[in-house]
Amino acid sequence: MKGIVLAGGAGTRLFPASIPISKILLPIYDKPMVYYPISILMLAGIKDILVISNPKDLDNFKKLLGDGSNFGVKFSYAVQEVPKGIADSFIIAEDFIGDDNVALILGDNLFHGQGFSSALKRVVKENKGATVFGYHVKDPERFGVVEFDKTTGKVLSLEEKPENPKSKYAVTGLYFYDNNVVEYAKNLQPSARGELEITDLNKVYLEKDALTVELLSRGFAWLDTGTHESLLKASNFVHSMEENKGEKIACLEEIAYLEGFITKEELLSSIAHIKNNDYYNYLVNLD
Repeated sequence: MKGIVLAGGAGTRLFPASIPISKILLPIYDKPMVYYPISILMLAGIKDILVISNPKDLDNFKKLLGDGSNFGVKFSYAVQEVPKGIADSFIIAEDFIGDDNVALILGDNLFHGQGFSSALKRVVKENKGATVFGYHVKDPERFGVVEFDKTTGKVLSLEEKPENPKSKYAVTGLYFYDNNVVEYAKNLQPSARGELEITDLNKVYLEKDALTVELLSRGFAWLDTGTHESLLKASNFVHSMEENKGEKIACLEEIAYLEGFITKEELLSSIAHIKNNDYYNYLVNLD
């Protein structure tokens, strides 16, 4: 399975902080925002990752991430010239996807919870059709909402920002698809706002009885960091978790080492130039 990080968009809700740099490169506590979605793909065992961004910011992503060899993965890059919707990612990534299945994660989404890596690997292994993740929220009318059979997990309906939600489960910004996704995306009609909507793509799978929802349990954290308030909340969350546990969240070098993507020697070599900071000290002391 291949992975896509959609790191485009103008970041208008984060103006003026997002004027000089993509919002996906702004820091969440001690790491660039893009580290968090990339970490989820790596925890799923995905090593071939495409970063999609706008023309203005693409070089900054390349400068930050390089070819991925430091993390034992391969990064490719593509441009979304204008925001045409999340589902447009699959059309842009057609050649990259090839004959593989694919996971897509939004660049401003943060996930954290015990056992998530095992759940992700299971979804990758078992994936047929499409799999989305549902998260219980207090204000479902602000999100895409999934209604599902509580016994089987079968999705019954999807609605985008409904006035009268049929459940309190929002669809998060993490999606797994089979190889049909490219053709399905090509056949979508733009919405009233001129975009190819991810909800419409998921409805195609729903109509084919091929859409499953995985529920994120209580105690799990999902944060959409698209506003100043949510960005601060996410930074405080990461700081608190790292201080309390003494373990970093979304440390790509650590994940690469623990997942067996790189050896300890390769890890140490990759960070030799960043001494005299807490991040370096944390990595050199990994067991």
